[in-house]
Amino acid sequence: MAYVITQRCCNDASCVAECPVDCIRPRPEDPQFATAEMLYIDPDTCIDCGACYEACPVDAIYAEEDLPPHLDGFRAVNAGYFERHPLEPDMSPPAPVQRLPKDLGTLRVAIVGTGPAACYAAEQLMGIGSVEVEMFDRLPTPWGLARYGVAPDHAQTRGVTEMFAAAFKRDSLQMYLNTEIGTHLTHTELRESAHAVIYAVGAPSDRRLDIPGEDLPGSHSATEFVAWYNGNPDYADREFDLSGERAVIVGNGNVALDIARVLTMEPDELARTDIADHALAALRRSAIREVVILGRRGLLQAAYSAPEFRALGRLDGVDIVVDPADVMLDEAGQTFLDGPDSAYELGLKITAAGEYAARPPREGHKRIRFRYCVSPTEITGDDRVRAVRCVRNELTGPAGSPSARPTSDHSVIDASLVLRAVGYRGQQIPGLPFDEQRGVLPTESGRVIDTSGAPIPGVYAAGWIKRGPRGVIGSNRADAAETVTAILDDFRSGALIAPLRDRTALSELVRERQPDMLDRTAWQAVDRAERAAGAAAGRPRVKLATVEQLLATARKG
Repeated sequence: MAYVITQRCCNDASCVAECPVDCIRPRPEDPQFATAEMLYIDPDTCIDCGACYEACPVDAIYAEEDLPPHLDGFRAVNAGYFERHPLEPDMSPPAPVQRLPKDLGTLRVAIVGTGPAACYAAEQLMGIGSVEVEMFDRLPTPWGLARYGVAPDHAQTRGVTEMFAAAFKRDSLQMYLNTEIGTHLTHTELRESAHAVIYAVGAPSDRRLDIPGEDLPGSHSATEFVAWYNGNPDYADREFDLSGERAVIVGNGNVALDIARVLTMEPDELARTDIADHALAALRRSAIREVVILGRRGLLQAAYSAPEFRALGRLDGVDIVVDPADVMLDEAGQTFLDGPDSAYELGLKITAAGEYAARPPREGHKRIRFRYCVSPTEITGDDRVRAVRCVRNELTGPAGSPSARPTSDHSVIDASLVLRAVGYRGQQIPGLPFDEQRGVLPTESGRVIDTSGAPIPGVYAAGWIKRGPRGVIGSNRADAAETVTAILDDFRSGALIAPLRDRTALSELVRERQPDMLDRTAWQAVDRAERAAGAAAGRPRVKLATVEQLLATARKG
């Protein structure tokens, strides 16, 4: 028998290092890893030892005989990857982990952000020797998008936070929550309090459509909606009109699929998750029966992952609607799909789309309808959203990365809610350079660089603010490793300036500036309270969704 990796795979790759027979692919050093949607186990090489199962932070790996029925298809998915990419095991010993020489003393690093990229960086720093880490977050809670961006029905994906919490129990790591750099401390003050500062602040804003009507009531960003249903205190008071029967989502990445599921799932199913109570109450009143997902290019170019697309077919009471014409590839598309440059997952997407296209609609079911090669040109309405005007696109250029050219074929989709999910974008950090075009800090190997291309001493970046909003949670592991390596190299070479403040002085300064700062102990009190409330209701937790609630709970201890 063998082990099988399934839908929840986060690409963390912890399992790769644990496998004694090197049968998990792609590895972080493989060219396919950067674009892989999940990892795969070769069933013919696996020795059924279970090391990968123990290492997985999101419980995505099952023994073959223990696969739940709804995940049984992943046997073939794993095996199929190795039919396309035959395994060539590399049994050479792994490179030794770099360690800090003891004679250099203690390395002190401040990390702005507590999301996955920040946490992977902190975890790796804690494993290289004598290091002290201070983590800052402007919200009263840690974990960033792992708490406020993962869909509520994907609770196992949030399991990575359990791994971080277990690794962060030592006093060598301190948390300063509800503390904003730029408000309570300046960048300069933080820089003077550590050898190195890592900015891992993600990409908190969103890209716009830049079409007429985009700012009408009823038109929102996916950023707002996702944060709202996940209980982010910044968005708890937002209101979304769910009184109409149709919603339109512009963009077809995994975020669009998350939103479509939340809008169409039965509220009683959502009630078993940690969705915010205010969102659950609103969704119980929702009249939405159909969600239309617009993609400006075709099925081959859709940004959602194959596992998430396939999983839509398991939604109870929901039909997934795909036009059969969208599944019929032309000669160039079929040649690309069959060629060596095509990702394995593309075939899985085509197969799933074909299955959806062949299914007849069922009476009384809600619908998630995919429309490809369509772009919105205007959101219309008098005092609020009433419809979306669209244009059909023609694809030109290489089948792998064609351009979308508007045609004269126009259509109108009646809708009362429009959500744009066309990408996230980083924000300018005061005092640091910013790449406006890409929406990131300009970096080289994790080091933030100035306009001349020279590294700014002691300033680094990790995660989306470094590479742009792409990849899944586990993608941040290799990203953070690059940044940590740069810090270690710079510390060894003497390029980092010793801090002017010790840890005690930094703590006193923060508490003076922000009396409502929450430390790790305060967060643990919040965590216990949320879990206890969840246990009483048969849920993972009941999230506290306002700053006032979080502070009050933290003070009770």
